[in-house]
Amino acid sequence: MSTAPLSHELVELIENVTVWSGGEWLSSRDVHLGNGRVTAIVPTGQLPSPARRDTVLDASNGHLIPGLVNTHTHLHQARMRGIGEGRPLLSWLLEVGEETVALTPAQAYAAAAAAAVEALRSGTTTLVEHAWPHRNAEVYAAVLRALTDTGIRAVLCRGVADRADGTRKWGSDPRLLQPLDEVFDHTDKLAADAAGTRVSLGLAVPNPRSLTPEGMRAVREFADARGLPVSIHLLETTTDDEMCREHAGVGAVEYLARADFLWERLLAVHCVALDDAGQAELARRGVAVSYNPLSNMRLGSGIAPVPDMLAAGLRVGLGVDGAASNDTQDGLEAMRIGAYLQRAGRRRADLLGFPDMLDIATNGANTVLGLEEVPAGVVVGMRADLVLHRFERDFACLPVRDPGATLLTCASNRTVDTVLVGGEAVVTDGRSTRVAEAALVQALLA
Repeated sequence: MSTAPLSHELVELIENVTVWSGGEWLSSRDVHLGNGRVTAIVPTGQLPSPARRDTVLDASNGHLIPGLVNTHTHLHQARMRGIGEGRPLLSWLLEVGEETVALTPAQAYAAAAAAAVEALRSGTTTLVEHAWPHRNAEVYAAVLRALTDTGIRAVLCRGVADRADGTRKWGSDPRLLQPLDEVFDHTDKLAADAAGTRVSLGLAVPNPRSLTPEGMRAVREFADARGLPVSIHLLETTTDDEMCREHAGVGAVEYLARADFLWERLLAVHCVALDDAGQAELARRGVAVSYNPLSNMRLGSGIAPVPDMLAAGLRVGLGVDGAASNDTQDGLEAMRIGAYLQRAGRRRADLLGFPDMLDIATNGANTVLGLEEVPAGVVVGMRADLVLHRFERDFACLPVRDPGATLLTCASNRTVDTVLVGGEAVVTDGRSTRVAEAALVQALLA
């Protein structure tokens, strides 16, 4: 299928908007952009407007926030919504694995494009793809092409493992594994192919059980030499601890620590069963965590102890996870449920309000992932990865008493009006400007 860009609109001015900046809402502001960055935030009309009105976004009655960062997904699972419903994690993984082995490049492209567009339409401007190991280089090429076609910013983490086990208890599906040197060579090729795009590279480890100690040392050496982040599923359930103790005589965190595989480029995904000692160890070594509340609920994994992680000094980002375990790629939904789940688990309504959740969802794990930090909302100098919400698009958001509360508790992809990535409008009026969505629907149905 063809998804040639339909338009490339560069915005130079977001006019008369209410913007979240420096921990407060600033009304009647003009946000000026240049070279893909925010150059000024001033009262409306204070600076001259661009000569061309088609570069001006009239944002009257709109609310502007930084784009969300989805720190964890599996794009190919957009073909697998609803799969394995009601099954425990390992059984579910085996079913997903069968479809992953059979994945074609055309299917990988359609799934990745659909997931990226869905993410953008929820206000996600950056995603981290935790790709499963796969022997077909064309599958990865298709994913890279889909990401660049949609215009989203992405960290494409190439799958890597070196211990084979068809049961997935102590290793990975042998049909998907390759020698590590082949994986590393292919990662270098992907990085070269992605040069000049909005996509950077990383490595994705299925879990601690899938790498031997020698493999961990090789992966870290390769990643360090190139400055790449590494993503790993860790303690989504107690299985990691149980299997590591059975086969290596230590728990999962100690198993990784012994191979020096806990460091400041590692993103640990889920960490539902991470205890206090594990939290302290990860924090001491600079590891960040990806919190995936909806997936953890869907698969019955439990509730990640996010307040404890934050108190321990861990950096925590928000993850949506693949559509096989979440069934959507909606970052706003993950942000809302991420707060609610912690409140329900701890019986406290005052946990993780809008400022806290927005920081987690836009900045929590950026440093580890090699992404620019976004510490204070929309500020001068930041990349123009921005989302304009219009609450009047959905009467369920009206009236607006507090914009932050509305965004956390009521907003949805229906309120996302415009999404900018590097100043380019990749979503307008809630639709992709780059992808022929009707053609994409047909490709998913094929």
